[in-house]
Amino acid sequence: MNTWGPPDTSECSPFYRGYIERMGSTDVLAALEHVGKLTEELLQRIPPHMAGHRYAEGKWTISEVFQHLVDCERIMQYRALRFARNDATELPGFEENDYALEADTSHRTLREIADELAVVRRSTELLFRSFPDKVALRQGVANGNPVTVRALGWIIAGHTMHHLHILQQRYLSHEPS
Repeated sequence: MNTWGPPDTSECSPFYRGYIERMGSTDVLAALEHVGKLTEELLQRIPPHMAGHRYAEGKWTISEVFQHLVDCERIMQYRALRFARNDATELPGFEENDYALEADTSHRTLREIADELAVVRRSTELLFRSFPDKVALRQGVANGNPVTVRALGWIIAGHTMHHLHILQQRYLSHEPS
């Protein structure tokens, strides 16, 4: 089992530093488990009728935010797997807004999306737990930027934390009546 601390600034694009810094100084597996618990706690507080709530015109619904977390985690997990297996193929980026549009969460309940996210998170935890320490600093290029396997684990956790904060501050503090 690895206990990979936070990556240094050379391990990923500056864009991701804020996500990583949100997590404090613990190991990546603890960070993934912690944010998974926080996610479920927040989901328990969201009434089903709020799934389609947007805090402003043109913003994602609560369901779309959680689907975004599912999609991004799968993509980052895939990147980590490729780079951990020493695959040097450069990986493309993705357009999150196109993914949100095409996901069409209107036919799913928030609980269904939450269950999917929990399964994806468990898969992420098992994947990172399976990695030997020697792959932590393996690097690949995704979306034109170098990134290490270790950094991808921290990015996954920090990205989720970022969106949990947005949900609490912008969506749930302005509940519709």
